[in-house]
Amino acid sequence: MTNTYIVSGRAGLEDDKEFVDILEERRRSSDLGHAFRTFSPHPYKGALPCSSGDLNKAVLDSQYLHYVTKQIAMETGSSVEAVREEAGVIMEEMSQNLQLGFIRLMGYTLSKVFKRVFSNIFVNMEGLNTLQQAIQDSPVILMPNHRSYVDFLVISYILFTYDIPVPVIAAGIRKMKMVGEILRRSGAFFIRRAIGSDKLYWAVLSEYVKTIVRRGFAPVEFYVEGFRSRTLKSLTPKLGMMHMVLEPYFKGEVYDIKLVPISISYDRVLEESLLAQELLGVPKPKESTTGLLKASRVLQENYGSMHVNFGHPLSVRQLCQGKIDRCQYNLIPRDLPQIPTPEAQSCVNWLAHLMVRIQEEGSHTSPWSLMACLLLQIPTAVLTEAGLLWHQLTEKTLWLKKLALDFGAHLSWPGSDSDVISSTVALHRTAVQRKAGRVYLVQEEEPARKCPISPEEGVVRTAAAVLMLASYRNQTVHVFVRPALLTTAIHVTKSTRRDELFSFFCFLQDVFSNEFIFIPGKSSQDFEEACFLLKKCGALHFSQQEVTVSETEAGLEVLSFLRALLQPFIDSYQVMFRYLYEEVHVISEKDFLPAVRSLATKLILSGELHTYETLSSDTQKNVLSSLRRLEAVTKLRASEQNEYSVDKAAVKRIGDILSGKIPPQMLQTTPDARL
Repeated sequence: MTNTYIVSGRAGLEDDKEFVDILEERRRSSDLGHAFRTFSPHPYKGALPCSSGDLNKAVLDSQYLHYVTKQIAMETGSSVEAVREEAGVIMEEMSQNLQLGFIRLMGYTLSKVFKRVFSNIFVNMEGLNTLQQAIQDSPVILMPNHRSYVDFLVISYILFTYDIPVPVIAAGIRKMKMVGEILRRSGAFFIRRAIGSDKLYWAVLSEYVKTIVRRGFAPVEFYVEGFRSRTLKSLTPKLGMMHMVLEPYFKGEVYDIKLVPISISYDRVLEESLLAQELLGVPKPKESTTGLLKASRVLQENYGSMHVNFGHPLSVRQLCQGKIDRCQYNLIPRDLPQIPTPEAQSCVNWLAHLMVRIQEEGSHTSPWSLMACLLLQIPTAVLTEAGLLWHQLTEKTLWLKKLALDFGAHLSWPGSDSDVISSTVALHRTAVQRKAGRVYLVQEEEPARKCPISPEEGVVRTAAAVLMLASYRNQTVHVFVRPALLTTAIHVTKSTRRDELFSFFCFLQDVFSNEFIFIPGKSSQDFEEACFLLKKCGALHFSQQEVTVSETEAGLEVLSFLRALLQPFIDSYQVMFRYLYEEVHVISEKDFLPAVRSLATKLILSGELHTYETLSSDTQKNVLSSLRRLEAVTKLRASEQNEYSVDKAAVKRIGDILSGKIPPQMLQTTPDARL
């Protein structure tokens, strides 16, 4: 019998989704038979027969590219022929060359790898069925979250398995030629990691993507977050590719486009040992064939289960109704470049954030994510020295399981409570160790050395272990973040007035909008959601204008957990605010990261700072992005070193509001208002 189970849905998503383990069939039958069976997908009905070569020729011969090459030739003084030749070189470097033979090769190889590495790969069949129909009716854009290099492989593998057209995939250029060519022939098209202001490259890329969408050549797959998340937390969406895939609809070149959010969740991520090191400034290993062979060690490990949740296809036509006036695109010939209007930019930004939020809501919370939330609220010294009592971790995990379900999480809990918790700790033995009835944080073993490690080196070792835990907490932080913001607002302001708490809630969203995903213009709904959930679990009571904290033990326990969940972010931001308003007037990103890391290390050693997450380069960059958005730091245009001018008074004010030194009455109360 097929291995299936039912998961209860979150509000706004379909209930009772049936997930099937696609590896079960692979374990019973021939991988070779699976790879070489008849592959009979049903493509977009409006698509005309078109090879990869035909597609490339259509791009290079397009009126749009003709216009752009003439403009560039005039601006640079080059000949049109030379610019067109350069465009051809870019096209050759970029384009995919999808071939069924290589899809079959990948299908065979991935069957072997996935069976070895994962216990299960669960897929929701309802989502696949609706996707199959959507691909026949409209151009389709697949939009998965990005947590692992496995992400795009598993989606193509699933679609191949169920006779659904395999997508063309936006990917960063690979340095390994052999691997890159295999991926190219499996549907990947390659984009330079740094494009900058290269006008010709942007033109070729955008016309290539738009031609694929217009012609319905294949589903297009790209990561709206832009990069693989090293923190396993959703990233602020990047809008460049989003503009490209939507423009054919805005210009009326296609009747509709369907966006398919895809949520990929891992019990354990293959790259977990590298994540923390990258966040601490250790360079990512260079891509090479030798490195690939060394990476084959992962085949000896068990990474538990993966869940791939295909969301309901969303109509761009319906989503954009009333949000954008497409008539404006009729005023300029379609073949001419057009700068997106503020209205179009706002619409695309809203859609991108919406997709990431739906990805979050469709993701699965693993038992380990819940345990990581709890372990990070235990003093680090306890975890590394005395250890946490096993029965305490078990009791708190079961308590948090109930809270997560009350808050609407999709929870993966395959078995009895004791079995699930024991097997989860065993699966994550590289992070924690169970010994003599206690749980200890595992730190990477140091190679034999003559001199003992310095205190600073000890901080980095511990930070690597803590950041690995934090990455798994981040997988589920979206479930709790809105109630946590309201809980923090109550704690900091000491106010009971609903309007003052809403004002501070908006302030927190503004400060932390690079850490967590909030849909623009939805602060009121987010606040109401937080109120509803905290009322539901008995932590708060509400009247029309007043908010009262429950005095019950159960309610106070919820508020304490939520406040502690957000505290590492607050403490980290305050350290960086302090550095900026005490130390510098002008700072470069290159100098900022090591300077903050040095300050945080000193504060940790002195006992003044208790969170190691301040050492994360992603957190440090998020602070700079937040302060730029709040206009407390300004990028110097003449600088080539990413230098910023610091408004010390503005930075200090933000820090003072965050610590409660400035009362909530001083804040603007308009929803979504900037500080």
